[in-house]
Amino acid sequence: MRFEQHPHPHHLHPTPAPELTDEELRGWFAGRLPDGLFAGPPEITGDRDEILVVGEIPDVPLEAGTGEAAQATARSARIERFRAETKEARIAVARDAERLFGRTISWGARCGDVTQHFTTLGVPVMTRLRLGDRKVLDTLIDAGVARSRSEALAWCVRLVARHQGDWIESLREALAQVEKVRDEGPAG
Repeated sequence: MRFEQHPHPHHLHPTPAPELTDEELRGWFAGRLPDGLFAGPPEITGDRDEILVVGEIPDVPLEAGTGEAAQATARSARIERFRAETKEARIAVARDAERLFGRTISWGARCGDVTQHFTTLGVPVMTRLRLGDRKVLDTLIDAGVARSRSEALAWCVRLVARHQGDWIESLREALAQVEKVRDEGPAG
């Protein structure tokens, strides 16, 4: 795929950015990230608003028998150190990627079993809900699960993702297959 600079680098969505496959995005980041930034190839995920880059960093050497809480604290501290030490390099990559793809670049790191995302977007999503649906959200607010309808709706989305993750992944795979078949279809 030939990459062209997004026409409006200071405005993220005035025109659609080039659509890239996940493999093409991984390839671009593999070529652009500084050598040694992560311990291996990063995980690249995204949607039409954001690309999230999460990479593995070296684990913290700890004495045998160190408790789980101390391990988690050490790993979180290592991630914070990584975040501070790599800020300039990550910003340079993000600027290039945002200009090229027209999407916000967010970062995260994984150290052992601890993963932290640094700068992810909270994108407003508008919907119209009928009374019964609004009552569900209001019940979540009244019960202290959420502070607002938008927070309650986000909670519901996370709940579905957690409990129906396999089904959601099957949908994504099916959509990818539809896109592949469409691309292979007759030229029109």
